[in-house]
Amino acid sequence: MEQISKAKSISIWIFIIPFVAVNACLLITTQFHFLIEHQFRIYNSFPYIDGSVSISRTARYFPTYLIFKPAMFLTSYLLIKYWIYNKEIVNFFDKGHKYKNKILFFGIASAIALTIHSIFLGIKFDNDFYKLFRRVIMLTFIIFEITAQAYLVAAFFSFKHKLIKHINTSFLNLKIILVSTLIVVAIISVPIISLPGDDFFGFNLKFLKHSLEWNYFLGVILFYLLTFFLWKKNIEVNLY
Repeated sequence: MEQISKAKSISIWIFIIPFVAVNACLLITTQFHFLIEHQFRIYNSFPYIDGSVSISRTARYFPTYLIFKPAMFLTSYLLIKYWIYNKEIVNFFDKGHKYKNKILFFGIASAIALTIHSIFLGIKFDNDFYKLFRRVIMLTFIIFEITAQAYLVAAFFSFKHKLIKHINTSFLNLKIILVSTLIVVAIISVPIISLPGDDFFGFNLKFLKHSLEWNYFLGVILFYLLTFFLWKKNIEVNLY
């Protein structure tokens, strides 16, 4: 089945490209200091645990933005293709499925939001509205991305009996657990990240916000790695 094969092959790249790009920016900023100006260097940092730096902080200066921005543009393009293929897959197994258009809408909208965020990353305007705009775009990407993922796994689960021969059901269950976890974490985290400033009754929230950002990013792209293992090899289903 061509659409399944394409979605499967694209999914692994949607995981690899942003993972490599973001962590390459981290390594340059924290380890390869000869490549970056002194004031932008970070020392003794592993933000997945210590939250000492944000993703945008590692990716918005030369030369790291030369890695980050093209990688995010390519990822956005692949995301659009991925969600188009998945709408066609859902349509094949259940033509009248109520989620198929929502999957496409939120999936493509998330890719567009990621592109806009990447374009404006590193552009400096000392303006509160601009800072709010960037936060809203990033939040929009997260909400739309998780919504698209949730609709897709819900759709697959609803006609799981039709997919038995084509998928590894354990990976569908893992995707459901992952998306559910991302939704719960998002709901819990919104009040935290919405607090003004980085101090809350003497507790420094900055490190918590940064650590949450890195791990949440990993969780979001892990969805696509699971897609790669979801579909079995040598699927012979004619979509048309």
